Amino acid sequence: MAKYLLIESRDPFDSNDVANFYEMASGLIREGNEVTLFLVQNGVLPARRSGASPPLTSLTRRGAEVLADDFSLRERGITEDRLAEGIQPSALDIVVDHLANGSKVIWH
Repeated sequence: MAKYLLIESRDPFDSNDVANFYEMASGLIREGNEVTLFLVQNGVLPARRSGASPPLTSLTRRGAEVLADDFSLRERGITEDRLAEGIQPSALDIVVDHLANGSKVIWH
């Protein structure tokens, strides 16, 4: 089992490729890998409870850890109480932690 950190910085409202990235995360989970999805910059927009958040909550239910950069959330006025189920705020330091622990990192 490999560990993956997937970093999404794009807004799914502007880019159709984001759905493909979420699907890749789902596939990695199906293959038995440990997956953390880190949302940063405009990638945090679907972390807010909305019609765009079900793909993220689905990933959490399948076993992925879905984290949203706390700075990006603050910049966009998204408070922790407005996050979709299973999504947690996190500092950018999590990327360094994953690198130090040997995770494979993919930035989208």
